[in-house]
Amino acid sequence: MSQEEATGGPPPETGSVKQLDQQILVASQWQLIRWRFMAHKLAVVSLVVLGVFYFAVIFAEFVAPYDPKTFIAQLTLAPPQRIHFVDNEGNFHLRPFVYPQKKTLDPVTYAATYVEDETVQQPLGLFVRGSPYKLWGLFESDRHLFGIIDGDEDTRFSLLGQDTYGRDLFSRIVYGARISLTIGLVGVAMSFFLGILLGGLSGYLGGVVDTTIQRLIEALVAVPTTPLWMGLSVALPRNWPVTKTYFAIVIILSIVGWTSIARQVRGRFLSLREEDFVGAAELDGASDLRIIFRYLLPSFMSFLIARLTLAIPSMILGETGLSFIGLGLQAPAISWGVLLRDAQAIRVLALAPWILLPALFIVVSILAFNFVGDGLRDAADPYTHV
Repeated sequence: MSQEEATGGPPPETGSVKQLDQQILVASQWQLIRWRFMAHKLAVVSLVVLGVFYFAVIFAEFVAPYDPKTFIAQLTLAPPQRIHFVDNEGNFHLRPFVYPQKKTLDPVTYAATYVEDETVQQPLGLFVRGSPYKLWGLFESDRHLFGIIDGDEDTRFSLLGQDTYGRDLFSRIVYGARISLTIGLVGVAMSFFLGILLGGLSGYLGGVVDTTIQRLIEALVAVPTTPLWMGLSVALPRNWPVTKTYFAIVIILSIVGWTSIARQVRGRFLSLREEDFVGAAELDGASDLRIIFRYLLPSFMSFLIARLTLAIPSMILGETGLSFIGLGLQAPAISWGVLLRDAQAIRVLALAPWILLPALFIVVSILAFNFVGDGLRDAADPYTHV
């Protein structure tokens, strides 16, 4: 096996084979994990994609060119605009521009169509001024990542088209990511805490505690997941504010999400609790919780990180599914599931297929999380590859 295959990627320094072998021998576990992960190119690319998504989540007001709730009635279901560098006279422009869209009615079918007004050019730019906002509710600004230079309230650059009310779809997707992507992190954090705590107590203490927790897990697993989600979400009052409903859905998703990780943690603890270092900690007077969180969990922390990454997509799909069928978040809340509700109407979908674009972002984020999880899982035990 070559040196690069053995380490999953080149060490940080180059040199003779003997020097490289020495680096592997003295490298920490986290260094070996990093080298193995960097060798997984698809996982690295997926990590960059997720970084871009979460940058948009954190700075949604800056990234989105328009307020997601403002609408222009004349642009209802307007298609995405084409970006031009060459005008209708064949002249090349260094700065990209778009032509404004005008709505016309077909005299026979009365169907609305949009045509470009080639008499007007609207230049595009970065860090342009637009509608004012408060970043995180604290800092006032009117700078946006991109948009029409010196545009007014009646002009709009439709990067991904407009929805059924004439609202900018790209801006709504960016704001929807703030809920859809964070609900996965918060939900998984809660389910992992419950799974590690209850699974750890079950595997370490055994006896009546183990039996009780395992019967509880079996009772939850016996109930089909989707009907359980639906039943619990129906119990939520429809008049609750968006924030309260958001955290309620997180709790609902966490209730049924901790069982699998609890079983995996229990199995690991059953194999580790007889190890010498556990007996030494008990003789030293360490409490049960300290042994679990200080000594047992760190021994397979890399596995937990990989499992954590692979669990986030199920949380995202859970919220999206509940919101799509009307049992999760409701308008005026903005999430990817809420946005996809517009795609339920076949007539609207036939006229404006770009309404399905939120589904593309869901698919990309799910795949990115899965690829990152695969990379972490392969790198979780780097010593097996040395």
